[in-house]
Amino acid sequence: MSGVKKYDYSTLTTAIRDYTEVDANVLTDTIVDDIIEHTENKILRDVDLPVFRSYQYSNFTVGNGFITLPGGGTTVPTQFSVIRSVMIYPAAGTGDRTYLEQRDVTFMNEYWPDRDSTGTPKYYSQWDYNTIYVVPTPATANYVEVGLIKLPDRLTSTNSNTWLGDNAPALMLYGCLVEAFKYLKGPAEMLQIYNQSYEMALQEVAAQQMGRGRRDEHQSGVIRMPRPSFLPGYSKPGPSGPIEGGQ
Repeated sequence: MSGVKKYDYSTLTTAIRDYTEVDANVLTDTIVDDIIEHTENKILRDVDLPVFRSYQYSNFTVGNGFITLPGGGTTVPTQFSVIRSVMIYPAAGTGDRTYLEQRDVTFMNEYWPDRDSTGTPKYYSQWDYNTIYVVPTPATANYVEVGLIKLPDRLTSTNSNTWLGDNAPALMLYGCLVEAFKYLKGPAEMLQIYNQSYEMALQEVAAQQMGRGRRDEHQSGVIRMPRPSFLPGYSKPGPSGPIEGGQ
């Protein structure tokens, strides 16, 4: 590792060129920007980071099995990268909440070939970059909660500090080096080394996030055993029997 605790756009760009020993004539700013963006996307696919979780709310239109997601109308996803869940419920805060099961579009079309026929949605699929398709076609205007992994703020020359650069610098560096060596068709052994370093950094970040996400034992119902207080003059159990207290 380089010892850098955080990477902004300038220091990460410099590190990529230093590690690959290639200057800006080969790894141009445009290419480096692509490398960074590909790395950010890969990280989001590889690890579930709570900081990027988001929930979007909408409601069905009766007779329409399609829901437009954030950033809809564009050819690429502008606000999210992964759909985590789709849940429906009759009205805000009331009634049973039901998670839809994910299926591919082929299954959906075979299961519900007549889109004019309506019912209660049971399955969903990502139709395109910014659209969800559900079947059966909704018969009621149920509310919808969509759990997403939102796209992070991109590390660019105009946005020099991001969460990933500040909180997962090793992951960003090694991910970028993997992408850079792929682009440069560098030595296979170096690519393997940086892949392994990336995987190790990924596990470290995942472990940190898992630790932060652990529930408080008191709140989760785990009974905490009372710990006795020992006063001077009293004995308390030790590894091999009582240890005499007091002086």
